[in-house]
Amino acid sequence: MGLLEKLRAELIDVVEWVDDSRSTLVWRFPRYQNQIKQGAQLIVRPGQTAVFVHQGKIGDVFQPGRYTLETKNLPILATLAGWKFGFDSPIKSEVYFVATRQVTDLKWGTPNPVLIRDHDYGPIRVRAFGTFTLKAVDPKALLQELVGTDSIFDAEEVAVLLRSIVSQAFADLVATSDLSVADIAGNQQELAEKLRKMVVERVDDEYGLDVPQLFIVNVSVPEEVEKALDARSSMKVIDDIAAYQQYQIGAATKVAAGNPAGGIAAGGIGMGMGLAMANRMAPPAPAMLPSATPPPPPPPPAWHLVQGGQATGPFAMDDLARAAQAGTLRPDTLVWTAGMAAWTPAGQVPQLAGIFAR
Repeated sequence: MGLLEKLRAELIDVVEWVDDSRSTLVWRFPRYQNQIKQGAQLIVRPGQTAVFVHQGKIGDVFQPGRYTLETKNLPILATLAGWKFGFDSPIKSEVYFVATRQVTDLKWGTPNPVLIRDHDYGPIRVRAFGTFTLKAVDPKALLQELVGTDSIFDAEEVAVLLRSIVSQAFADLVATSDLSVADIAGNQQELAEKLRKMVVERVDDEYGLDVPQLFIVNVSVPEEVEKALDARSSMKVIDDIAAYQQYQIGAATKVAAGNPAGGIAAGGIGMGMGLAMANRMAPPAPAMLPSATPPPPPPPPAWHLVQGGQATGPFAMDDLARAAQAGTLRPDTLVWTAGMAAWTPAGQVPQLAGIFAR
């Protein structure tokens, strides 16, 4: 290579940023004394914006594309530097590349519990955490307010600030939403969108940032409040036992109707259903007067079995005895009657011990 060719090669200049990280927001192009040759090539890749800064003042901004750097396409910088027409000296300017893609998987959480007023339990302290994404939408504001003279500005540097903003916005949101703990747990998606909008209002104009996505992953309460919620749910289940028993009788009726000719269902459906319905539908007996005859004994319990993976019944005790003798009712067959907490193997039910000993 001759001397002329070497000089020509040195005059060729390319200004670009190849970002291998996923968290860098701003990167300053390194150049000795910030001198860029006339005619240099500026390459701005997708997801980037290039910003020229002259002596601390924002100059020209370039969107993705390839540009030849000349005085004519740097009007703002030419004005700031006082270049005259035909200026052909090296361009002295700092070049900052700003990443405009989304930075993902940033986490937030409330460092301290947030106080809410629950309609049922009164003041309760809750914690919340989740994730959010970050995007630069106004490079000028970002450079002026956060970056300054840093050569590299990472998303984690601003994430600390954003976590504080999200936490404060969450406290403001739950304080003004008038929601109970149960409502917050059941409306996390809607609350997350409201929270995102509140955060964007606080960072878009001031810092040139956007939060495209924000998620509430979990909202937790103190352990004693969890126990109180569990106890209340249990009481609700107990109140619904009568409705649950009626549902089981209805389900057993459908099974028996679909199997009119088989085994225990055919032999005992009439008696069992009659007993069960009498239990449910008969009006309460009047109070016994001193001269009245004694009330009739209570009807025997109605039993339900699991056969072929489906509930069958109700059956009387005589039906179960005949089924045990025929071998269709075994000690491992699941049974249930009113008063039992759950389905239990027949061999473990004291009331049925006698039918297997015959």
